[in-house]
Amino acid sequence: MANTIGSLITGQVIQLLTGASGVNSYLDGSAQDNGQPLNSLNAAQVRGQNVAPDIADKSNTIQYPAMNVYCEKIVNSLAEKFRTFSGNVHTVVELRHSQDRLDGLQDALESYTDAIMQVLNANRGDWGSGLFYCGEYQVLFGAVKHGGKNFLQMAKISFEIGVSRS
Repeated sequence: MANTIGSLITGQVIQLLTGASGVNSYLDGSAQDNGQPLNSLNAAQVRGQNVAPDIADKSNTIQYPAMNVYCEKIVNSLAEKFRTFSGNVHTVVELRHSQDRLDGLQDALESYTDAIMQVLNANRGDWGSGLFYCGEYQVLFGAVKHGGKNFLQMAKISFEIGVSRS
């Protein structure tokens, strides 16, 4: 059951992020401080897995910016006593951005993160199939590290999906 719920929610979040009203619709018209437009994301840049940046870089298939969507924790609190699953699924969208120069890296990462937050804000409420998103999220920005194209920075967007399934 837990595997099914985790996969269902990961797929649903990926569909929201990559759909017609997803991240790319909020990136249109956005530009970095240096005037360069932000690149749209393609399907290969959005993955449903939790993988460390150093391992992802060794796969040679990573394109930046990259989004990894995964379930961090599944809690069956049995809020509804006669349901098979009634609780919360802690979900994460981990955004990684890399470029060859340090200038503008954080600004670009923040712009992509803002687009993800706008998608989440636009999709509050009932997602169907017993899934509900109340609109709360938390964003953590990591420090710039060596990796990717030279410099790599990550943002971790965490939120909960309420689940009620028989």
